[in-house]
Amino acid sequence: MKNQSITEIKQMLDQGILSDETIEQLKLDSRKGVQQAVRSYQNKQAKQALLIKQFQAMRKYEEKNYLNGKQFIAGIDEVGRGPLAGPVVAAAVILPENFTLIGLTDSKKLTVKQREAYAEIIKQQAVAIGIGEISPQLIDELNIYQASILAMERAVDQLTVQPDHLLIDAVELPNLAYSSDVIIKGDQKSISIAAASVIAKVHRDQMMAELHRTYPYYQFDQNQGYGTKGHLQGLEEHGITPFHRKSFAPVKDKLKGGGGDGTTLF
Repeated sequence: MKNQSITEIKQMLDQGILSDETIEQLKLDSRKGVQQAVRSYQNKQAKQALLIKQFQAMRKYEEKNYLNGKQFIAGIDEVGRGPLAGPVVAAAVILPENFTLIGLTDSKKLTVKQREAYAEIIKQQAVAIGIGEISPQLIDELNIYQASILAMERAVDQLTVQPDHLLIDAVELPNLAYSSDVIIKGDQKSISIAAASVIAKVHRDQMMAELHRTYPYYQFDQNQGYGTKGHLQGLEEHGITPFHRKSFAPVKDKLKGGGGDGTTLF
């Protein structure tokens, strides 16, 4: 390999066409650039191996239920409990048994680019996907906990294929007549719940970005309705919108102080 340039060696490492024996030989190459390229390659390989191990561990709930004769296992998760504005959104996702997406995990641990790319793959390969949305008005009427449960129930109802088992993140859904596993931090422990987390997050983020076009003063495209400095400044200067949650402080405090009745000031 000494006849190969460092650039050529990097390209071959990136392409994964070098044998383990050749890589061991490269470790003896005195060129600093080759040593750096080998270390970088090995770090990437170790990271990939860890992601594969993580993905396999996240299949355990699905595999257990496949062994018990279940065929259509729906993962369920919701996003948007904490924001001051916008809906709470839940997703239910049934994945095929052979589904593989290395790196899939809790949507909060993924970058925007990763979430959007993963969401497209999930949409292409999923057996069925259901989305449930609960408006800010209904959140105020029910409370956020009950609204989150209702969003999950609606997501399951929207599935075009009836599930025979549910994997649910954190909460029970007693109104649904399906067998289920409730998994604390399920979006980190089940690929089906992680997939639902990604679908729900991307769906809600797109809704908030669209809302930003009508209400640009609150930076919904950046904060997704959470109470950031820019959002709070928008509330102070422009009042509340019909998409704010009136039962949430500081929106509630703004109403008490005469900051609007649910309509904007523009």
